[in-house]
Amino acid sequence: MREIVLINITGVDRPGLTAAITGVLAQGGVNILDIGQAVIHDTLSFGILVEIPDSEQGKSVLKDILFKGYELDQQVRFTPVSEEDYQQWVGNQGKKRHIVTLLTRKVTAGQLQAVSSITAKYGLNIDHIDRLSGRMPLDTPADKGKGCIEFSVRGEAADPQALRAEFLSVAQALNVDIAFQEDSLFRRNRRLAVFDMDSTLIEAEVIDELAKAAGVGEQVSEITERAMAGELDFRASFKERLALLKGLDVSVLDSIGASLRLTEGAETLFAELKRLGYKTAILSGGFTYFAKQLQAKLGIDYVFANELEVVDGKCTGVAIEPIVDAQRKADLLKELAHKEGLRLEQTIAVGDGANDLPMLAIAGLGVAFRAKPLVKQSAKQAISTLGLDGVLYLLGFRDRDGQL
Repeated sequence: MREIVLINITGVDRPGLTAAITGVLAQGGVNILDIGQAVIHDTLSFGILVEIPDSEQGKSVLKDILFKGYELDQQVRFTPVSEEDYQQWVGNQGKKRHIVTLLTRKVTAGQLQAVSSITAKYGLNIDHIDRLSGRMPLDTPADKGKGCIEFSVRGEAADPQALRAEFLSVAQALNVDIAFQEDSLFRRNRRLAVFDMDSTLIEAEVIDELAKAAGVGEQVSEITERAMAGELDFRASFKERLALLKGLDVSVLDSIGASLRLTEGAETLFAELKRLGYKTAILSGGFTYFAKQLQAKLGIDYVFANELEVVDGKCTGVAIEPIVDAQRKADLLKELAHKEGLRLEQTIAVGDGANDLPMLAIAGLGVAFRAKPLVKQSAKQAISTLGLDGVLYLLGFRDRDGQL
């Protein structure tokens, strides 16, 4: 009678170990039903689920594995599995899978406990846990660390909306980000990424900087803050702010452009997206003049932003239509996806303001980046703890995959 056995092997990792173990199994005419291997700090954890035939070859295979493990200084454990349990396991393979991604400056046991407790509470079973971030020296400054742990979970969440709300609450309490995505084919096949500019790609709201030069900084900043938080209609507030810039000399654009700083992780993100074959775009309620500068610096494919009307070297206080507002951003995302022959599920959108929500909602991966509470709660995913390159982790990208 055939046997089904789970073989667990642990010990110090060494070259050739897998070949040696499977070589013994091959001599026994064993079928491999499942296999998994992980190495943590040079310590191996190797599991193989095998079907041992009822034959002369198969009778001694477990004894031979035990001897081989002793030779290789490995601990070996055997766990019999009934055919009923195996068939139940096979039946579970059709269940939905999701990816839970924990992003933080420094990974702690408390963070992992919180994530794993919530997944269990809502009926999700953890299949795999992987570290996507690179190894960090112990003395890494608190604001320079990068930690990312990815959980592959199986099952249907008992209440997906409540699950997301609980993840968001815990993320705020622990100062981490927790993303929850369906593990679908589209997650691994995205090809277009679009970005807001102000307070997303750059660490400033350009219209506020222009207002400071025009002597109306505080007045405009207050309107901007309320517009980005969703308290004011973007189009109306944009026109109101622009009107306050009437008469501003366009010569100040050069000095403001030179002073703008890229957001943490922007250069890494765009370099990797380009290497991976993505098309990229800026969809901004800001201004084309500055967006073009970023396009040249980061190698961005498309730019859609607002054009300041200028007469005799002075701003007139109006923008040339059409204005890139919330709906226009969503429409542009659809147009670009169609142009590139992509489904919306294959797109990524990143932004921080309420005017970004429509495009974040329709993108396959919508990320609220260092956003206001309303935007953070409304978006599918949010990143507040890491830089823009944290978006790569949501795609399953590992630091060791990079070439920078």
